[in-house]
Amino acid sequence: MRRLAAILAVSLLPLGTLAQEPEPEDYRMDHYRGPVPETLAGGTVVGPEEAYELWQSGAVAFIDVLPRPPKPKNLPEGTIWREKPRHSIPGSIWLPNVGYGALAEITHDYFRRGLEKATGGNPDHPILLFCLEECWMSWNAAKRALEYGYSQVYWMPEGTDGWAFFDYPTDIIEAEPEP
Repeated sequence: MRRLAAILAVSLLPLGTLAQEPEPEDYRMDHYRGPVPETLAGGTVVGPEEAYELWQSGAVAFIDVLPRPPKPKNLPEGTIWREKPRHSIPGSIWLPNVGYGALAEITHDYFRRGLEKATGGNPDHPILLFCLEECWMSWNAAKRALEYGYSQVYWMPEGTDGWAFFDYPTDIIEAEPEP
């Protein structure tokens, strides 16, 4: 009877409860779209509803780290290339390509400059990093911001997908990210 009760209890658990992604010690180096951890050591994990409250307060810098899609190589001459518009959280800054597992020094510098701009150079200023749902780019970027010395780092694993699900406002970010 206990065995039947245990089987029944396990079968009623949400699927995500059975296969939680552990928080790695280092950065995620590949397969950037997939289940992410529920934690970020040293940071604060928030869902869209709490992120919305932080956004409404105006006291937190929102940083979108969705990678910029590369222009396809060898396009035929005369082909017009238009980047897909990015729907993001109003007032956020876009710092693409800073969430990869390994970064070139120039990308580290770019990320540091972007964080400095977003925080006015204050590492104690709260920041919230996001991408898309189940995107390791935002987890990596949040972990990196903590390593850079930022003390109030929020991470929203649901990203703009979760934000839009609650019908919170989005803006279209034009093709150019932060310089």
